[in-house]
Amino acid sequence: MAGRLFGTDGVRGLANRDLTAELAVDLSVAAAHILGEIGAFADQRPTAVVGRDPRASGEFLEAAVVAGLASAGVDVHRLGVVPTPGTAYLTSLLKADMGVMISASHNAMPDNGIKFLARGGLKLDDDLERQIESRLAEPWDRPTGGGVGRVGDSHSGVAAYTSHLVDTVPHRLDGLTVVLDCANGAAFDVAPEAFRQLGARVVTIHAEPDGLNINRDCGSTHLADLQRTVVDVRADAGFAFDGDADRCLAVDAAGEVVDGDQILAMLAVTARDAGRLAADTVVATVMSNLGFMQAMAAENINVVATAVGDRYVLEAMRTGAFSLGGEQSGHVIMADHATTGDGTLTALHVASAMASGQRTLADLASVMTRLPQVLVNVPGVDKARADTDPVLQAEVAVAAAKLGDSGRVLLRQSGTEPLVRVMVEAPSREQASTVAEHLAGVVRTTLAL
Repeated sequence: MAGRLFGTDGVRGLANRDLTAELAVDLSVAAAHILGEIGAFADQRPTAVVGRDPRASGEFLEAAVVAGLASAGVDVHRLGVVPTPGTAYLTSLLKADMGVMISASHNAMPDNGIKFLARGGLKLDDDLERQIESRLAEPWDRPTGGGVGRVGDSHSGVAAYTSHLVDTVPHRLDGLTVVLDCANGAAFDVAPEAFRQLGARVVTIHAEPDGLNINRDCGSTHLADLQRTVVDVRADAGFAFDGDADRCLAVDAAGEVVDGDQILAMLAVTARDAGRLAADTVVATVMSNLGFMQAMAAENINVVATAVGDRYVLEAMRTGAFSLGGEQSGHVIMADHATTGDGTLTALHVASAMASGQRTLADLASVMTRLPQVLVNVPGVDKARADTDPVLQAEVAVAAAKLGDSGRVLLRQSGTEPLVRVMVEAPSREQASTVAEHLAGVVRTTLAL
């Protein structure tokens, strides 16, 4: 892998090409050293929990991560296949000094990733990730004899995580029929079991992972099967997860998609009405639909807007002690119950809101009206000048003025590619497309390399 290894969500790449067993060992050793040096391990032998999603490469990467940790003197609890938020929860529950999740989330099966968690199941900040990267392959004193770490399997971990999910739900789901698209991923058994324990009738699709079919034409990035199944079985709602189940999108009884903004809006209103929304504030990113912002204003709920990425949402939530935040992608963080986004937790609480008020998902989602949103990616340009080029900024200002309060223009540099994203919201899709294409043309001309 060229350049900085850690991206916005751990280290990812093509498994066995970019992300190799050797790199996994070195990363794990370096992580053990860094977390030890900052005092996380105190005077006792350090411990770690390791979870993975079902993709085939996770098997050898798990072995490499475990080997690296144990060789550095860390005792390891192997969780097996578990959602990312499950690994985070169990890191906290077992009072482990660190957690490791092996997953590439919604990426295609050939990819994989390694994400490290600190004590309490918290994501590492940028500085700690840089420190880990700086320690890769450095000379170190290897423990021998009884100093090496021991490895065991945590057979009750997944059940404990499932029980935790069930315990957070304020109202049972008796009488509800739900369809769950598990993306042939990490939630294939946890999510259906949690819903069944709460009394729902559950229909599952894409819940038979074989190591090769994760995210393949299913899950939160491919909703067609879920939409069709919800209508066919006359379910009350459907929920789709991604490969590591840290996000969730929904489908109402008519097969209409309910996106992350709508889910966040309905959860914010539900929590506020129950007195559980800290400071009557929700955290969202700048990419959240303008309709979300307008709906929250109408409900007298404050919105703190952050840069795109769940780590920025989490940072703002911790800084302000806020209890709810999320992204349009369906990555929702409920800080009273989790340290990271949790798709199953999100789905359960949406279903609970339906059951407690005997309301349909469509009715709950109607708290906001989603404005048509058009996103155009403009590659091969000097993205660094996007915020300062006077010609481009003048065109953006003109477009924004024409839209007024009924729309929005946002230009954003990609964090990983040489491109600029042009996002426009307007009362009609035609108007949004026209404005977006015009601005994309200006970007191509003014920022040409």
